[in-house]
Amino acid sequence: MRTGLLTVLALLGFAANSLLCRAALAGGGRLIDAASFTGVRLVSGAVVLALLLWTRGGRHTGGSWPSALALFVYAAGFSLAYVRIPAGVGALLLFGCVQATMLGTGLVRGERPKGREVAGLVLALGGLVGLTAPGVSAPDPVGAALMAGAGVAWGVYSLRGRGNRNPLAATADNFLRSVPLAAALSGVGMLVQGAPHATGHGVALAVGSGALASGVGYSLWYAALPHLTATRAAIVQLCVPVLAAVGGVLLLGESVTQRLVLAGAALLVGVLLALSAKAAPVRP
Repeated sequence: MRTGLLTVLALLGFAANSLLCRAALAGGGRLIDAASFTGVRLVSGAVVLALLLWTRGGRHTGGSWPSALALFVYAAGFSLAYVRIPAGVGALLLFGCVQATMLGTGLVRGERPKGREVAGLVLALGGLVGLTAPGVSAPDPVGAALMAGAGVAWGVYSLRGRGNRNPLAATADNFLRSVPLAAALSGVGMLVQGAPHATGHGVALAVGSGALASGVGYSLWYAALPHLTATRAAIVQLCVPVLAAVGGVLLLGESVTQRLVLAGAALLVGVLLALSAKAAPVRP
């Protein structure tokens, strides 16, 4: 029950990140540029996590530079890609690469999905494709590459967090380590695009993304990961595009379509089918 609750809350945070990023970077980043959004997101996440850790008497520990780098690559690629490609294409690329990274690693490590898990995964992926792919033109190749890299990086970050015993401390440590990387990205952005730009609204969206959806959400995800196989951790994340789509309808005024309802139903049924199977043993 605890793992399920942590997972659901973390997935809501992931969906919130998509909505906040869409709102902030719409129209080519009119409210805030992608580098500034990434920097504010990571810094605000680091600050909130440090405060949470301080209230519990803990200290930054358990993170690593490889995990921080994976976190930064995900956050930077996610922001930069959404300036160049539509949200639907981005979601398909991101979560497709996440699944490929986590499921492939799980198979290499000895996880053997049950038949019900495989059937659920196929149904869920079919729903995801039906939700995002039809009618979408070929994406900008640079944007597609950036989002694909973000997906691989998020898969790596999730896999590295599965064995951590103190998720809050490790997430805070990783966010803190990512701050100088974000500062370097801002420096590169100034050299390439000139002075950064950000409105108050854009900064507020970035802070919400970093402080709540990322900082708190990723801590919850790290807490749930030790109790999930790589296969299941990959599959449950397929709920995020549906959650984001529902949020878009409720919060951003997007319309409800038959395709959204049918594809979302297929995706959620597939996830439930896969999660109803007993987990296969993992080789040490």
